[in-house]
Amino acid sequence: MPPPAVRVVSRRTVKPSPARPRERIPLTSWDSAMLSADYIKKGLLFHPPPSTLDVADHLAAALATALHTYYPVAGRFVTDTHPDGGCFVSIDCDGQGAEVVHAVADGVSVADVIPPDADVPRDLLDSFFPFPDAVNYDGHHLPLFVVQVTHLLDGVFLGFTYNHALSDGTAFWDFLNAWATIARGAPPARPPPVLKRWTPDGEPAVLPYPDISKLIEKPEVPPLRERMLHFSAETLAALKERARDELLAAGDTEGAAAVTRFQALSALLWRSITRARRLSAEQETVCRAAINNRGRLRPELPREYFGNSISAIATEAVRASELMERGHGWAAAAVGRAVAAHTDEAIRARVEAWKASPIIYTTRFFDPCSIMMGSSPRFDMYGCDFGWGKAVAARSGKTNKVDGKASLFPGREGQGSIDAELLLSPENMAELDKDHEFWAAVTPHKKQSF
Repeated sequence: MPPPAVRVVSRRTVKPSPARPRERIPLTSWDSAMLSADYIKKGLLFHPPPSTLDVADHLAAALATALHTYYPVAGRFVTDTHPDGGCFVSIDCDGQGAEVVHAVADGVSVADVIPPDADVPRDLLDSFFPFPDAVNYDGHHLPLFVVQVTHLLDGVFLGFTYNHALSDGTAFWDFLNAWATIARGAPPARPPPVLKRWTPDGEPAVLPYPDISKLIEKPEVPPLRERMLHFSAETLAALKERARDELLAAGDTEGAAAVTRFQALSALLWRSITRARRLSAEQETVCRAAINNRGRLRPELPREYFGNSISAIATEAVRASELMERGHGWAAAAVGRAVAAHTDEAIRARVEAWKASPIIYTTRFFDPCSIMMGSSPRFDMYGCDFGWGKAVAARSGKTNKVDGKASLFPGREGQGSIDAELLLSPENMAELDKDHEFWAAVTPHKKQSF
């Protein structure tokens, strides 16, 4: 059955208030590599705001104020020819504007959006986000940020569509929280963004092509099933202790001392997904993860750096049979070694390698035999209060979806809990459904009151 239709009531362009002088900000290698990836699409589900509040008007007014500080969000991309050949992309900060879409989902309730112990209702969620097929290169003519305010029978869903070449998730959630702070009339809770882009030599990222539009791909998303899995703080502590005990038993005291909850959860997902895929014994697999470079550079980039500062790290390759035989602790330690190896020297070497041979990431770079850990439970999703309380749930839209991707969200109850958005092909998810070891580690959903 198709999802209920979402009716768009209005659209408006929101510009920085007051206006700012025009400025251009060249993209870095980290930014430019994202040009063929999807826009970030994250959303927050709320119970009804006060009945006296016109939500779209209120959010638009606060957004205009936020865009004065975060003015690149209101810009557009432009491509210029480099004097030495090739081209480079910049943000043209001329106050072109972000967009607020006001919509209504007739007959849809909060319970329809977050059904417990069931697949994510992907078609329904996708209708809450504008620009379903946009990639970041489209920021040459599309807004870099759009929010769709969708009224439900008993709630409101805010669907944020945000250009990933503009910044990474750290800066994205900083922007949303700054906007939310303005909307609820609170004093600023964080320092302003650092808008100057970082490169080792201070030069823009040059792409050795006269026309990069020909490199942009918009591949079809394969059929996927999607689950939101909850891991309580207690569950994660148990996974960490299990990894630690296995490493101590194997004599790896260094690995046992360094193991984290993230490593333990990554190990669980890596091994469980590998089992579900029924890979041949000799097939190699790795666990990849998006990692923040800010605190690893020397000197460090400021926490408020506004741009992309992420890399994808990877464990050593291991045969599927060995991943199963070596156990949970070994897999957790392998993730830990990959994280520890991502030093200032390694980051700078990657930047230089990209400059020597630039690439633009597409979903074809995903390895169907490996897994990818994305997003972060450190993002302050549930602190994003627009003045009517804490969100009921955080969800994503149609963005960079591939088999074996796990996006980590903070759990709503906090205390170190994590929600994992897991994507698998229908046949692989069916196998995972039968994995008793995996489901024993997932915290059962409880009926919640908000």
